[in-house]
Amino acid sequence: MTENKKVVLAYSGGLDTSFCVKYLSEDKGLEVYAITVNTGGFSNQQIADIQTRALSLGVKEYIAKDITREYYDKCLKYLIFGNVLKNNTYPLSVSAERVFQAIAVAEYAKSIGAAYIAHGSTGAGNDQVRFDMIFNILMPEAEIITPIRDLRLSREAEIEYLKDKGVEIDAEKAKYSINQGIWGTSVGGKETLTSDQTLPESAYPTQLTKEGSEDITISFEKGEPVALNGKKYDHPTQVVQELERIAAPYAIGRDIHVGDTIIGIKGRVGFEAAAPLVIIKAHHLLEKHVLTKQQLTWKDMLSNPYGNFLHEGLFFEPAMRDFEAFFSSTQSHVTGDVIIRLQPYRFITVGIKSPYDLMQSKFGSYGEMNNAWSGDDVKGFAKIFSNQIMIYTKVKEAIEHNK
Repeated sequence: MTENKKVVLAYSGGLDTSFCVKYLSEDKGLEVYAITVNTGGFSNQQIADIQTRALSLGVKEYIAKDITREYYDKCLKYLIFGNVLKNNTYPLSVSAERVFQAIAVAEYAKSIGAAYIAHGSTGAGNDQVRFDMIFNILMPEAEIITPIRDLRLSREAEIEYLKDKGVEIDAEKAKYSINQGIWGTSVGGKETLTSDQTLPESAYPTQLTKEGSEDITISFEKGEPVALNGKKYDHPTQVVQELERIAAPYAIGRDIHVGDTIIGIKGRVGFEAAAPLVIIKAHHLLEKHVLTKQQLTWKDMLSNPYGNFLHEGLFFEPAMRDFEAFFSSTQSHVTGDVIIRLQPYRFITVGIKSPYDLMQSKFGSYGEMNNAWSGDDVKGFAKIFSNQIMIYTKVKEAIEHNK
């Protein structure tokens, strides 16, 4: 330990980071500077409650930093542009935000001249790598402390430790690890540690309270959601938050993601992400109407590596800027309205209206009529288009016949 006793802790107010405060301050004798980085998951009241808890635990200083709009501008809009879903399921709810939370933590640590940076990640998941990588890139001079990982603690052991320190913990609530942000909420618990169990209804923060169905309209301009049901907002984050308010009570966007962790093991995590999933599917439907076949093909090829790099904490990899430039270039005509039908536990992409819609009747109606070519045109095209495969087939048949 150096004479500089300042340690900046990425603090969420949950079990793991509450343990870290007590351990770092009382067992290690460090001055804990706690920071909560809000990526759209906390209300003002929740931040106030987190601050009260942090101060009661003994932090020397507490700050909260809201980076929601910056997070969208530098990351989320590209996840929309790319229709990024990890393993065709998960909208990177936690993966994406961890990078930006780590950046904000490192900047704060640098501003106060901290000698240490701490986070509450365990040794079994992805977050430990994401935080460590960003800290190593932006503030390599700081020593990283990870009490939960280093001590190999179970949640039960953390609860007992805090009880011994006189800190009351709601053991029932602590059964599930919940992380909430603008791009979805992750839920981890004993069920997600198995391969055959699912989360109980009660584990999800948002319960089903709406019945029936409801049609909504999302308006996009150059790929970004700018309006909801005809009301235009100052920033796309407001569209996301309002859509979440409307759609989440239908219990839409719930699933369990199964994936390969950065450290090479399989992992499961539950999540609810009503607004992100609706937006991505709505955006993708609009793209199917306004982009060419090759644009869609190449976007699909680049979306997966972009999502994987971000998932693994490689936000600062220069290739990411190249991917983003391509995604942005494809969005010039992704403008229009998408109608979505919300129902309990599901939603339906109904259709779109766009001045750039390539499915226009003046060029022909699929399966019925054509206005831009003749039957003879198609006969000639089909013959030429199949020519090389015909030659390949004939050559193969001749060789096999002579065997």
